[in-house]
Amino acid sequence: MRDAVIVDAVRTPVGKGKPGGAYAEVHPVELHAHALRSLVERVPGLEPGEVDDVIGGAVGQVGEQSGNTTRFAALAAGFPESVPGVTVDRQCGSSQQALTFAAQGVVAGGYDIAIASGVESMSRIRIGSQTEVNGVAQDVAGPSVRERYAPGLIPQGVSAELIARRWGLSRTQADEFALASHQKAAAAWREGRFAAEVAPLKTTRADGTIAQLETDETIRPGTTPDALAGLKTPFADDRWTERFGDIDWTVTAGNASPYNDGAAALLVTTSEIAAARGWTPRARVHTATVTGDDPVYMLTGIIPATAKVLARAGLTIDDIDAFEVNEAFASVVLAWLAETGADPRKTNVNGGAISIGHPLGASGARIATTLLGVLDQTGGRYGLQTMCEAGGTANATIVERIAR
Repeated sequence: MRDAVIVDAVRTPVGKGKPGGAYAEVHPVELHAHALRSLVERVPGLEPGEVDDVIGGAVGQVGEQSGNTTRFAALAAGFPESVPGVTVDRQCGSSQQALTFAAQGVVAGGYDIAIASGVESMSRIRIGSQTEVNGVAQDVAGPSVRERYAPGLIPQGVSAELIARRWGLSRTQADEFALASHQKAAAAWREGRFAAEVAPLKTTRADGTIAQLETDETIRPGTTPDALAGLKTPFADDRWTERFGDIDWTVTAGNASPYNDGAAALLVTTSEIAAARGWTPRARVHTATVTGDDPVYMLTGIIPATAKVLARAGLTIDDIDAFEVNEAFASVVLAWLAETGADPRKTNVNGGAISIGHPLGASGARIATTLLGVLDQTGGRYGLQTMCEAGGTANATIVERIAR
């Protein structure tokens, strides 16, 4: 039976997703193409024309990120015209789903060599703009869903507040988690733990100067508990307490992921093909699942997704050596830790999205790239990554490190 292995993976440093950020002048196709080119350069003897498909994630599929943006990224990367591309939208889990699709295609024999990737330029494609027409938000759920979840679905930030309330999480706990994320990410860069996974990109700024982002742009090593405690809670609103009752507001810009730009890519093939080509894979895609959960709480899907992937893999939480859990909001990861019993010391050991950043469509591939690095650094065997997603879905993937 065929398997699916990850030969190598690469990501850009993550930029601020706002005007003035490192990639603000970079078209998302070019950002994505840089990750694809960098990946090919890392794999000895790989010719781009050998790639059967490029599967890329993107959330804001509008404007410059529309029209099957992954296809254009492959062309921009110099791949032959014969190499196709397809763009996936499973919201924040888009490029994690791309990895699953690539692995499934390889195992099934539909592909011999595939690339899973993702991109998001939040500085150029404003979050939520894909659900608007002429600046007016559209009803993307439809009347039946509105009726089923009357009086309607809610913003993710309010979902994060409900999670904090359900699991008894305080503002102080959320801020402490955020502070630790920045400290861990800063230490990882300082100690060279990200160096092997990152391919910096030279950019031309608006003033014509050439710059190159060397590290993730939203890490704040100097942030303090007092600075975090002074931030406002933007979702505090009487309409939510009228609907849900008292809420001790906890979510701030400091304990949630920022807006970001970035891209990442992974090469997937079989162990037999890798051996024949002289490639030493880094990991095997052991098990991958996706599940749905309450779309009002929305972000709790990572809890059943983790249980599902472990059961399917025949493993327990204690068998996992490293966890990457997307830090969309601190309360999401804290609730996951409380519910699963996972070891916090094995979770996001090099920081997470609160510090490194969350370029939506790229985050699944970015987290997978980082997870491979953590397993290499620690000598661990199994790594598990999971991602909460808008609408109440969640991906979970287990990879098994192959000793080099």
